[in-house]
Formats: sequence, structure tokens, C-alpha cells
Amino acid sequence: MKRVAVFCGSSEGARPVYRETARETGAMLARRGIAVVYGGGRSGLMGAVAEGALSSGGEITGVIPHSLMRKEWGHEELPDLRVVETMHERKAMMADMSDAFLALPGGCGTFEEFFEVLTWAQIGLHRKPVALLNVDGYYDPLLALLDHAVTERFVRAEHRRLVLTDSDPSALLDALTRAASGN
Repeated sequence: MKRVAVFCGSSEGARPVYRETARETGAMLARRGIAVVYGGGRSGLMGAVAEGALSSGGEITGVIPHSLMRKEWGHEELPDLRVVETMHERKAMMADMSDAFLALPGGCGTFEEFFEVLTWAQIGLHRKPVALLNVDGYYDPLLALLDHAVTERFVRAEHRRLVLTDSDPSALLDALTRAASGN
């Protein structure tokens, strides 16, 4: 696994543990020699992931649409910041560049990005692993909803199993690495 697309909030959230974990995850990816591909923002958890990766000497690529760049949300200090026309182009580029997908806490944009790549895996458009870092139980309600959807037969059990999850960033990165290598 050479590159991981990280989806996460442009806000810091209600608890300091979200930012701390985002920064540590970026640093951990860098220390493992795994490049980060992310939404290119400088604020919130996105900025924390970038800060962690950069401070640990990691490779990081930001992908941001012009509309968000014009609002001065882009992380202009990145060595590789790619400005694209649309959000669709952003997501496609991030997906093409990455070997796996990792969602940290975030809001509607993070949910949308996560579910899009999960759906792509479900219908066979890619075979890249998809993971949720369940920081301090943030994703417990979402995981319960996925389990409920299985019980109600709207999601197949094998598709639910596509979602790797852990509360420990190191253990989750280990799982992603194994899944990306086919083990």
C-alpha cells in the first residue's frame, strides 16, 4: 500500500481527541512510508492530517476544487496541491491515486466520500479497502445503522464486511495494509 486517501472533517469537531488523532494518523502514515491523498484543506481535521504527515516527513497530495480554493480554504504550503474544477473531479482523482480509503470523523462531505467509495467497492468498480477510524466511538451510530441495514436486508453481509473499522489508528492501518495486499 503506497497511498491512502483520507476523508475527514474541515472542522475540528467537539472534542480535542479528534484533532489529536487526525494529526497522529497523518504522522503514522508518514512514518510507515505511506503517502496521504486528501481534500487539500488547511483547517480542521484535514489540516491536522496534513500537519502530522508533513511534520514527519511524509508525502502528501491535496486535491481541492477551484471553488474551495477561492474561499481560501486550500493548504497552500503543500508541496503537491492539485486544483481541479469540480468536486466530482476531486473525488475521482483521489480515488485513482489511492490504494485504500480511510475515513476519520467528519460531516456530510466525509460521509458522502466514504459511502461513494464503499458503493464503488460493492458494485466492483474497485477492490481497494475501505475503513472507518472510530475515534472515541464517533462512528458507533453509523456502524449500528449498517448492521441494522444488514438485518433489514438492504445491505448484504458481505458488503458490510467491506468496511474495516477500529478505534486504534495503528491497528486499522495494519488491517488496511493487509487488505490492500490481498492477505
